[in-house]
Amino acid sequence: MRKALYPGTFDPITNGHIDIIARTALMFDQVIVTLAVNSAKKTLFTEDERVALAAESLSDYPNVIVKRCSGLLVEFAAEEGAIAIVRGLRAVSDFDYEMQMALMNRKMREEVSTIFMMPNEKYIYLNSTIVRELIRYDADVSEFVPAPVLRALRGK
Repeated sequence: MRKALYPGTFDPITNGHIDIIARTALMFDQVIVTLAVNSAKKTLFTEDERVALAAESLSDYPNVIVKRCSGLLVEFAAEEGAIAIVRGLRAVSDFDYEMQMALMNRKMREEVSTIFMMPNEKYIYLNSTIVRELIRYDADVSEFVPAPVLRALRGK
């Protein structure tokens, strides 16, 4: 079985994330949406809420599962038998950091490749930080997030 990881904080998961996940699901037998657990990062949603929102938002994709990872991502990939880590690139500014991470991951586990994917152009500017900022001002974010996330944001 060909598995790929798609890691992120997903605070919250957006339609941009789902765009990349959906396309990745066509290329791999299984996609593990990997919730990166970082205790130093201040999040709007708890870990449990983020896992539940991602799982509910991705329920239409039978080969996509959601798991948590609190250690090194490349080690988690090896433990899960994943052959690839998928990373989204929105702009050239994302590339520098992502390339460094990909090279370090390859140094640690050369059997795990990193794949860079561009989001659909309608999501090129979208990220979770923007969604959280917009919701603070009661802006309409319905075109940026799936329905379960929209409900949860309104509840916050």
